[in-house]
Amino acid sequence: MEHLKEFCTDRQLEIVEAVIKNKTKQGAAEALGLSRSTVRNAIKGVEKKAAANGVAPHRDVNHRTMEGFNAKFVTSRYDGEGNLQGQYVRQEREKSLDVEVILEAIEAFEFKEAPLFPQPAISDNDLCTLITLTDFHLGMYSWAAESGDDWDIKIAERVAYDAVTQMVNDSPASEIGILNLQGDFLHFDSLKPVTPASGHLLDADSRSSKMIDLALQITMSCIEMMLKKFNVVRLIVCEGNHDEFSSAWLRKCAIQIYRNNPRLEVDDTEFPYYAFLHGKIMLGFHHGHKKKNQQLPSLFSSEPRYRAMWGAANYCYIHTGHYHHQEAHISEGSGAIVERHPTLASRDAYAARGGFISKRAAHAITYHAEFGEIKRTTVMPGAIK
Repeated sequence: MEHLKEFCTDRQLEIVEAVIKNKTKQGAAEALGLSRSTVRNAIKGVEKKAAANGVAPHRDVNHRTMEGFNAKFVTSRYDGEGNLQGQYVRQEREKSLDVEVILEAIEAFEFKEAPLFPQPAISDNDLCTLITLTDFHLGMYSWAAESGDDWDIKIAERVAYDAVTQMVNDSPASEIGILNLQGDFLHFDSLKPVTPASGHLLDADSRSSKMIDLALQITMSCIEMMLKKFNVVRLIVCEGNHDEFSSAWLRKCAIQIYRNNPRLEVDDTEFPYYAFLHGKIMLGFHHGHKKKNQQLPSLFSSEPRYRAMWGAANYCYIHTGHYHHQEAHISEGSGAIVERHPTLASRDAYAARGGFISKRAAHAITYHAEFGEIKRTTVMPGAIK
């Protein structure tokens, strides 16, 4: 397996060397404290990467491709006794393996079960507190001289922790706390910093693997802060236009990390519209990139999976993001109050040069099971205590 080493990430190299030292995948798993499937999947991923570069000695292929090229196909000729007589390797320019590489980074993340925290001593069964981070754009780079404020992954990490800490501390001890990542939590969705649909180049601060690690760390830290304050925590990760794929893997990871924690619920809806019923209060969620705010009451009331929920509710509050600024409540005559949330993130160069201005903030909103919104806490980056 020595030939695999040059194709390994640091974590994969550790696993490969453990297999070499311990002779078997099972021995490597025991030595590293991992499951056998984790070791097997890591080896399989490296073998696939090596084969794409024309290196698979156990398959009689050992022709390293040029830098920037992959092996498109290999034609081998054998004699009657099965001995290799000749081989033709056709190379092609390397294509992006974005999804595979991202999945490898996720697999390399150690899915240890999250610690269990004791239930809070006090919680009001009638209350549900919603904490929203929208358009957070983790991984974006912004330069103050150009956009008005600096933004990078270190700043984003600090702002997220400080904002959620203050929102949790200033909210009442509710039975339910909802962490609503309202779309575009991550700035880009692949190895390349481009938008998924149009391929527009984005200002990026970090590599995909580092962004994945930090997204998981921030999400877990926010959840654990909320588990100490609220009896039940529900995670909603809305699909955004910047993170269509990342929103999916983030919630799948959370399901694994908290799989044995009955106090953490993950909304795993494979649909860009999400909803939750708290008593007689319906909460709806959509990033805002597919439907306009004015269209959402009609969508939630007519969508088959939410029709019964709509009928059971006295009030409906629908939450969106996408445009990075707060938008006033829409008339209750439509059957719902629709609110667009502002973002904590700085403007990027595109927004600054386009003259787009918004007040940076985030809200924690507490709902009573019968009467609807009863309390709101607003935090802003410069005013977080």
